[in-house]
Amino acid sequence: MLKVRVGTRTSVLARWQTDHVLALWRALEPSLAVEVVAFSSVGDDMAEAPLEDMEGTGFFSSRLERALLEGAIDVAVHSYKDLPVAMTPGLTVACVPRRGAVEDALCARDGLRLGELPPGARVGTSSLRRVAQLRALRADLEYVSIRGNVPTRLARVERRELDAVVLALAGIERLGLGARATEVFATETVLPAPAQGALAVQSRTAARRLNADLARLDHAPTRHAVEAERVLLHALHGGCSVPVAALARVERDRIRLEAGVFALDGSPAFRVVSEGVSPEATGAEAARALLGAGAGAVLESLARTRGVAVEARR
Repeated sequence: MLKVRVGTRTSVLARWQTDHVLALWRALEPSLAVEVVAFSSVGDDMAEAPLEDMEGTGFFSSRLERALLEGAIDVAVHSYKDLPVAMTPGLTVACVPRRGAVEDALCARDGLRLGELPPGARVGTSSLRRVAQLRALRADLEYVSIRGNVPTRLARVERRELDAVVLALAGIERLGLGARATEVFATETVLPAPAQGALAVQSRTAARRLNADLARLDHAPTRHAVEAERVLLHALHGGCSVPVAALARVERDRIRLEAGVFALDGSPAFRVVSEGVSPEATGAEAARALLGAGAGAVLESLARTRGVAVEARR
């Protein structure tokens, strides 16, 4: 009998993600014995800090990673986009299950779509990437930075504090709240965040037997797509979330990566497509194409105006 301690964040969505991974695992290992250990994250504790300064920086993953390194747990389940692009030494992503929905969704009062919201309507979102792309569609709306889990954000629309919120479709679907979406944005309109909709199951690199068991849950097309997206992200910035979007798809062993960098006022916007067989080469090529088109100036401008550490690698 395999016995493991699995770490998770305390939010209802994080628990769903952990339960989902465990269901996949138990389907292959019926005798699996699991102890689930819940942790609050630094990001959860810093309830007032802007989320755009947290995603992909370790705020939502560092406590789970520390517990792994200290041996308090054996496995951690993350939303992949929460993991820093540079892997923590001693840890590995043992498997990446099949990806969920990648799109962003509008959840608005009265069933409204984005184009039907009145001028000046208040739209809540935690993402600079979303704000930049939505402003290109509706510059007349007020975009409000919000924190909190999915039900908390939706409740602000119910109370009419906000006219709408924009969330990852995967998250609301996983919580059985997909009917709350009043519009699902095509990726051609709103390009998602790197690794959106994907989960990362992390363990210690030295746990070879455990990692071999987890590898059976790996969905190679998802892993390769997400790796290409994260290579792009790593090449374009370090430390803080910026308006970088990416979506890779794998077809017949070839990776097609669409990537974009967007100014916060909605213009200019840079979008490129890169294709290849290697996630590393495909992501790096897309980053070079974006910088060659002038996206570096947008990233550097953001660093100056927001005071965040953004590095456009050339």
